[in-house]
Amino acid sequence: MKILFFFFILLFSCPLVSPVRAGITHLLPKPQQLTANGQQFNIGNICISTSVLQAEWEDFIREVGGKVNPRAKQKIEVRLINSLQGVTLNADEAYRLEVTNNKITVEAVSSKGVYWAIQTLRQLKNRNGKKACFEGCLITDWPSFRIRGFLQDVGRSYISLPELKKEIAILSRYKINVFHWHLTENQAWRLESKIYPALNDSVNVTRMPGKYYTLNEAKELVSFCKQYNVMLIPEIDMPGHSAAFVRTFKCDMQSPEGMVILKRLVDEVCETFDVPWLHIGTDEVQFTNKTFAPEMVAYVRAKGKKVISWNPGWQYKPGEIDMTHLWSYRGKAQKGIPAIDSKFHYLNHFDTFGDIVALYNSRIYNQSQGSDDIAGGIMGMWHDRLVVPEQNMILENNFYPNVLAFAERSWLGGGSEYFDGNGVILPKEDTKEFKEFADFERRMIWHKEHSFKGYPFAYVKQTNVKWNITDAFPNDGDLIKVFPPEHELKASYLYNGKEYGTRQAIGAGIYLRHVWGTFVPSFYKDPKENSTAYAWTWVWSPKKQDVGLWVEFQNYSRSEMDLSPLQGKWDYKGSRIWLNDNEIKPPVWTATHKEKSNEIPLGNENCVARPPLMVHLNKGWNKVFLKLPVGKFSLPEVRLVKWQFTVVFVTPNGDKAVDGLIYSPDKAKL
Repeated sequence: MKILFFFFILLFSCPLVSPVRAGITHLLPKPQQLTANGQQFNIGNICISTSVLQAEWEDFIREVGGKVNPRAKQKIEVRLINSLQGVTLNADEAYRLEVTNNKITVEAVSSKGVYWAIQTLRQLKNRNGKKACFEGCLITDWPSFRIRGFLQDVGRSYISLPELKKEIAILSRYKINVFHWHLTENQAWRLESKIYPALNDSVNVTRMPGKYYTLNEAKELVSFCKQYNVMLIPEIDMPGHSAAFVRTFKCDMQSPEGMVILKRLVDEVCETFDVPWLHIGTDEVQFTNKTFAPEMVAYVRAKGKKVISWNPGWQYKPGEIDMTHLWSYRGKAQKGIPAIDSKFHYLNHFDTFGDIVALYNSRIYNQSQGSDDIAGGIMGMWHDRLVVPEQNMILENNFYPNVLAFAERSWLGGGSEYFDGNGVILPKEDTKEFKEFADFERRMIWHKEHSFKGYPFAYVKQTNVKWNITDAFPNDGDLIKVFPPEHELKASYLYNGKEYGTRQAIGAGIYLRHVWGTFVPSFYKDPKENSTAYAWTWVWSPKKQDVGLWVEFQNYSRSEMDLSPLQGKWDYKGSRIWLNDNEIKPPVWTATHKEKSNEIPLGNENCVARPPLMVHLNKGWNKVFLKLPVGKFSLPEVRLVKWQFTVVFVTPNGDKAVDGLIYSPDKAKL
């Protein structure tokens, strides 16, 4: 009752400029322990007492509108202590934060914890009339997993240093603490080599020639990451994914002459990167030299670095490697070897709305919290397919929403499954899982609007978007075959002596079958080829208005060389959509090539990479009807068919969902 009373007091004592409440109710990630105290610390002249991060505190105070004054009554006191009571994991990153009327107290065992306390305090900023304030509370907080990171594959597609810094800086505010820099690939060796400059020569690069990072830029990024409490992990992939090396030196890494060259390159890398770890790859390769991996691990360790290696990859025993990094569904942690989970964390295959549901709900390596053997996870953004400009890499991979979902899950721990329960489908509204995702979505959208202005961030609210979806009718390979829902909308149908029902689904993007098949559950438990489904909803609009519409039926992976649809068609499945019984035609596709190639960039296939379609909503109820056939789950034009749809009404510029709409397949306004 006390907490409810304090929230009531705060609600009326801190009127906001924004109609959406800031502060405690919008913290992301959620803290482990939080108690509101009904007080507020007004931001003005502030005295700071700290033995660590003095400059960071002073910059922060100026950023939030205050002034540093050693004689001020309002005080921030930072104390490093030996231990924090109640902290159960990763104490070096833990902190205790208390905000009262006249004092903010931060306690931590290291500067890392103090830094995270600053990020939480930044989110506690509110307003008291015209004055800014921090909401009063007591927080004890720590991460459930010690590695919470993201990977950028710059070996395939170069990403500018300012863009990388932008990502690192903003995500550190949400307690992401690792940046994995995948620097080398078949396409290019993106790190400058002064001893072997031919490695960076354009003749040895097959994508984005002339684009690489100088050694000084690499040192600069290491320093930048340290400023933001982020550990940089460079990866030099060996002995696979090394065609750029072979083109340059005309020998394999595993050959005697290749190993001599590689060791000299490792010398250069280790001298450049003032970091504790080096990732050496070892994935997707046939080992022809059985001494290669152990010898390279020993060599890197002798340089004072700890070594990470992909799994599947070389088979290590405890003590032979410092950490493994799990990729694909086949990755397996080993007792006695710390592991990073990236098994189902491929942003390059994710759609905009479905996959984030599975990501948010899923535990890391099916564990509710980390341990000596389970270090955490990394979200991977692989750029097999060329995507330009670089902003579209961020936009089409739904980068920021997904990493924010992962930031909360990896910090808070928990989760309800491991991509294997509801998967990409939101459960019913009365479930704990739905309520938790809806609360995360609310907080994330607030941060999108207040912290990510100007960033590529395509997500809009989807927990209010409801559909009726039929059981799948057998179409025998005839994608234009007509079934009863095209004549009448009903709860169930009798067709050829068999009953076909309907079920509700919630979300702006619905997978009928996931891109990874039944590894990740979707709407249909056992989806079949040569099937036709139907989906519909009614959308109530408070007025007649022209709005934008995001719609797609095949989210194009950034790791496939799939062809764009034929002009006038939404996809190669025969998908169709009607609004108020008027068929909506697809846009003009900008990619018209017929040659499958990863080097031909994506065009406007994905709905977030093009302006929303402009459509008209009547005042009152509007009917949205979808026909969703599928033939084979793999086609000559599209290797991994995604049986799915994305439909949501947005503002004409695509920034927000349209206000005031009600999505109801049964025309129920409440």
